[in-house]
Amino acid sequence: MSDHIVESISSVYKKISHAAMRVGRDPLEVKLLAVTKTVSPEVIREAVDAGVRLLGESRVQEAKEKIAVLDGDLPDTVSWQMIGNLQSNKAKLAVQLFDMIQSVDSVDLARKIDRYASEAGKVQRVLVQVKLAGREAGSGISPEGLIVLLEEIGELHNIVVEGLMTIPPFPEIPEDVRPCFRRLREIRDGAERKGFKLPELSMGMSGDFEVAVEEGATMVRVGSAIFGRRLYQ
Repeated sequence: MSDHIVESISSVYKKISHAAMRVGRDPLEVKLLAVTKTVSPEVIREAVDAGVRLLGESRVQEAKEKIAVLDGDLPDTVSWQMIGNLQSNKAKLAVQLFDMIQSVDSVDLARKIDRYASEAGKVQRVLVQVKLAGREAGSGISPEGLIVLLEEIGELHNIVVEGLMTIPPFPEIPEDVRPCFRRLREIRDGAERKGFKLPELSMGMSGDFEVAVEEGATMVRVGSAIFGRRLYQ
């Protein structure tokens, strides 16, 4: 096993723990999702051997190829999660591949996922992606449209929303995106006051996950801080 992978994962876990303790949180409340786009199956296996259990992919086809290679070679506790923009025509395959889809942002997509999950005999776990300031061209439901979307999804039978996700603007310094993370937490809290159960907040990446933890993240999506920037070029 690569010492680099082990040391990098250990460093990330330490930073998560310190960030959580700075604000009086239990570090065990925060899950680490390793972003494995462009990462080879061999290196993914090393990360799993080092303790990672959540793997995040942005492209359905790339994930399919890796999962086929690693099928039967990883512990049953490993969870593959879709974290990228999901096109409707890839929804069926995504339901087949992923334990969680983090990028649901429309009623149409939710209905397709629900239909394919029904056909597959499963209840698909999802997060709703919320679009916040600075990403007008990006994916995600607007904060104003969130409650309506949650209500619509609540009428479906084979899809369950477990929380919210956001991708903020790329920060020059981590503090620049603190308002986005805080805003997502406030949006979640407001939705819960209306009766929705949304325990998961997926926010924070390699450059800003410590700030995200301080603002309430329950899941951070970390790629280059584990695998190195070379793999993401």
